[in-house]
Amino acid sequence: MNKLLLLSIIGMFALAEGNAHTTPSRQPFEKTILLSRDQRYNIAERGAVGDGKTLNTKVIQAVIEECAKNGGGTLVVPKGIFLSGAIFLKAGVNLEFEAGAVLKGSTDINDYPKINTRIEGHFEPWRAALINADGADHLRISGAGTIDGSGEPFWKEFYKRRNADPKTTNLNVERPRLAFIQNSKDVQISGIHFLNSGFWNLHIYRCEQVIIEYCRFQAPSGPKPYHHAPSSDGIDVDSSHEIAIRHCFFSVGDDCIALKGSKGPFAGEDKDSPPVENVTISDCIFEAGGGIVTFGSEATIVRHVTVKRCITLGPTVLRLKLRPDTPQQYEDVNISDITLTNGGVIFKVSPWTQYFDLKGQAPPKALVRNIKISNVRGTAASFGEITGHEQANIQNIVVTDVDVQLKSTDFKVGHVQDLHFKNVKVNGKKMADPVPDQTVSKKR
Repeated sequence: MNKLLLLSIIGMFALAEGNAHTTPSRQPFEKTILLSRDQRYNIAERGAVGDGKTLNTKVIQAVIEECAKNGGGTLVVPKGIFLSGAIFLKAGVNLEFEAGAVLKGSTDINDYPKINTRIEGHFEPWRAALINADGADHLRISGAGTIDGSGEPFWKEFYKRRNADPKTTNLNVERPRLAFIQNSKDVQISGIHFLNSGFWNLHIYRCEQVIIEYCRFQAPSGPKPYHHAPSSDGIDVDSSHEIAIRHCFFSVGDDCIALKGSKGPFAGEDKDSPPVENVTISDCIFEAGGGIVTFGSEATIVRHVTVKRCITLGPTVLRLKLRPDTPQQYEDVNISDITLTNGGVIFKVSPWTQYFDLKGQAPPKALVRNIKISNVRGTAASFGEITGHEQANIQNIVVTDVDVQLKSTDFKVGHVQDLHFKNVKVNGKKMADPVPDQTVSKKR
């Protein structure tokens, strides 16, 4: 890691620490966010044991119920390692982690009850997350603590099953998410370290006005099988709108931030999956993972997405998964001020056929349009690819003010209308508009 990047990272997280007790920025929402301080419920003072061995699920849930019954307040996790299975927050109950506090997930899958829940674009009986909230308007989860999913046994079981049967899917092997928040408005999650999730880290479903800031999302992403955390997405924004993700760090085994909805040929009729809209991602660092922002793999309408002032040390800048079995519309994406440091690729726009099922229907159409990428600097592997399936219409992609060093100038371009380069330099040479329907190979 070069000195300039290291200073940038240190500066970003020093800013996070310095702002921990100040009023957060009002952008992009106008509301000032304040934690409830009226009543505080320290779980250790009410019987929870932070020895990393005692299972505290029942004690913690009882404190949540008491807090809700008394009109709400803040559940406090003090310094210590508090082992727990799934807990369910109530409306009006906030969660605060003191320095050195760890809520550590049990490795017994039976400590996460099966509930009818949203997972991979639909509902089915699936294990609850470690932290669950439904209808929790004005929820605050904050502090300097860690939510640790104890994920390795779940990863081992997944790889064991998949090695025995390559057709094994994610949902064939039950693994808990770290946090699942649904049907909630005005939510803030700040300062939390999400660590070693068994499955997705933070899943937001049918929520609005959500701010996620100064958080870290980490799960092993090294050589397989057990130093790689399968499906350990950092944040999954599912059928939600008005979402701000800022000053966060990602090093995960799958997509860093995924924008999700429904899937399959009837996805456009799914009333449980409104569009993902008005998402802003800013001032984040992406060390490992599939992409800074990924549309899909389960997604129908995703629009009005802004990414700005971010650093990637490998993850793809823009990843669009185009499912040939799902009607999709991805539009109005603006990405600017991106620094690449030994990065991967800039574009990965391509068909996604995992768990593909047309259910006997004709292939639906897809539309990708109005994408702007500007002010990109640094080093990476290549521009990547922009391709689609036979029913995909890809149009109006503009790349401006780019000056990068690439290991290869290969750029795989399928049928794209109005793809333009303006003031784009690669390895010191000005680049013309890419030529569609062929691969341009000009290796250095």
